Amino acid sequence: MPRKKEVVSGNFSKYDAVVIGSGPAGEGAAMKLAKSGKRVAIVDIREQLGGNCTHVGTIPSKALRQTVSSIIRYQRDPMFKKVGDWKQFTMKQVLRNAHKVIQQQVDTHSRFYDRNNIDVFHGRAYIQDKSTVLIFSDDGIKETLSFKQLVLATGSRPYHPQGLDFNHPRVFDSDKILDLDFPIHKIIIYGAGVIGCEYASIFIGLDHKVDLINTQHQLLSYLDDEIADALSYHLREQGVLIRHNEQIERLETFDDHVVMHLQSGKKIKADAILWCNGRSGNTDGLGLENVGITPNSRGQLAVNDQYQTEVENVYAAGDVIGWPSLASAAYDQGRCAGSNMSGEKDVKPVKDIPTGIYTIPEISFFGKTESQLTAEKIPYEVGQASFRHLARAQITGDTTGELKILFHRDTLELLGVHCFGNNAAEIIHIGQAVMQSGNNTIKYFVETTFNYPTMAEAYRVATLNGMNRLF
Repeated sequence: MPRKKEVVSGNFSKYDAVVIGSGPAGEGAAMKLAKSGKRVAIVDIREQLGGNCTHVGTIPSKALRQTVSSIIRYQRDPMFKKVGDWKQFTMKQVLRNAHKVIQQQVDTHSRFYDRNNIDVFHGRAYIQDKSTVLIFSDDGIKETLSFKQLVLATGSRPYHPQGLDFNHPRVFDSDKILDLDFPIHKIIIYGAGVIGCEYASIFIGLDHKVDLINTQHQLLSYLDDEIADALSYHLREQGVLIRHNEQIERLETFDDHVVMHLQSGKKIKADAILWCNGRSGNTDGLGLENVGITPNSRGQLAVNDQYQTEVENVYAAGDVIGWPSLASAAYDQGRCAGSNMSGEKDVKPVKDIPTGIYTIPEISFFGKTESQLTAEKIPYEVGQASFRHLARAQITGDTTGELKILFHRDTLELLGVHCFGNNAAEIIHIGQAVMQSGNNTIKYFVETTFNYPTMAEAYRVATLNGMNRLF
């Protein structure tokens, strides 16, 4: 376990770098700095490491999704369909396995800090000036850390608009929903972004009724249109009621239900509401004003390509800087910040990022969409492989979905990969590897032997499908 520093009055320690926040971005920065020979300290407000990603974000929500996905697969098999009273599970019961995973992740990541001789402090960080951080414990005792460089990796939290009482037992955000401990039959999900769509598929998978309120004209408009349409169709087919172009007017709360009033005049009654409309950077109370840093209206920080804020010795990475707000990107952003802080040259910022959306089934993509290629007047062709035609999908029963590749019709260069279906977030990396290689061509997929039966052979099927359109 890492060397936990107790908060003792009057303690003063000097470090080359202090990192605030132990999520993926903080960990990436701290490890890179330590391996570069810096004396590093990391500060986290929790008594356990891992940040929001481990405790209330990626890990518990994806563990929950996996359990629900297993329930769906279990119920799909006629041999087991009538076994068990799974429909009476509460969220807390379904999440039991997630808590085991959380502790395993905490233990694993804690060992990383110990191995790299990084000092760990638990408490609330406050930036006193450009070289000093104070750490407060619950009883107010403080520790003083002196630093040459600082990394802000404090993450984000669900955005709370005025007028909604999140202390009410039937009003939830994406953190609080993990503690749902009473049975529900219908839920309103307000906000149809990534988190809203993921939870819509989770709740419908648990056989709850779901009203998904989308403030936009379509789901996840940055997706390839065909993939976005496939997601909408699948959610509706499962029973999700999607309401586009709607805005909340007010919410009434009662002991046993809630009623949402929309600006369009509609009223929706449900057992609970899950608010999934935006996130805010965790910058309140950090003392940023003491060093001349001003967050935007959502509490996010502006950085340059080196992940440096407007203050020369202060860097930031992860959700606190906004887009893309992915754990995968956050870790690499932290590493890039650490590399720049250590004086490495020509460090590339994190830009080419695969997107993974953990609906049931998953969505993942890398590269350009059809709309983008059309707007750029790039002559492209499409190759498709439907999962229902793949032997591996037929064996597992995961036949919903497709792999779609976009390639230059003249050079055969792979331009975009889009996948909707089970394990899409894994499948996408094959296309990503080819696109980022020195020999980017779809010929790879027809000149390489894939194991059979696998989901990976979808690339061969899609390539042959696309090449048949060439003339």
